[in-house]
Amino acid sequence: MGAGEFEALDAFLDDVLELPVTGKDGVERVYRIEDPAAVDGVKIEKITTLAARMVAGGAPVESQALDDQEELDLYKMCLGDQYDVLLTDLRWSRFKHVAITAMMWITVDRETAAQYWKTGAQPGKPNRAARRKSGARASSAKGAASTTKPPASTSGTKTASRPKKPKKAAARS
Repeated sequence: MGAGEFEALDAFLDDVLELPVTGKDGVERVYRIEDPAAVDGVKIEKITTLAARMVAGGAPVESQALDDQEELDLYKMCLGDQYDVLLTDLRWSRFKHVAITAMMWITVDRETAAQYWKTGAQPGKPNRAARRKSGARASSAKGAASTTKPPASTSGTKTASRPKKPKKAAARS
């Protein structure tokens, strides 16, 4: 088997992600994010795989897999040379959106990253607006269909039960 059977990786592998973002100054710029170094790519894969396992294992969403510094370190690995520029140019929500888009591109593929870029949601999961909209309908529908009785009030006081009087022993003759 010779090398002629394979195309050069450059022919189909994406080494750069270009994202247009409006900065704090109101000017739209295209930020060029390069594929991370191999050692960073391995770390990014490991972190995201562990996070996915936590969620799949039932860990509560509010549990934080990374502390603030670890989260910034992950974003730095994903954004490479553009990290400091983006951190300076953008507000937090846009910075985070760019970083997570880059992470999706690195760990999954360009199409998944593009879908996240457009919706702000992981593929297959509704975005925040869709969740709110469906949540409002689901909660009102649940309330109407519920047959569970509400619990009895526990706000009142209970009367203490009286101690039982001991039985008198029968008299012997």
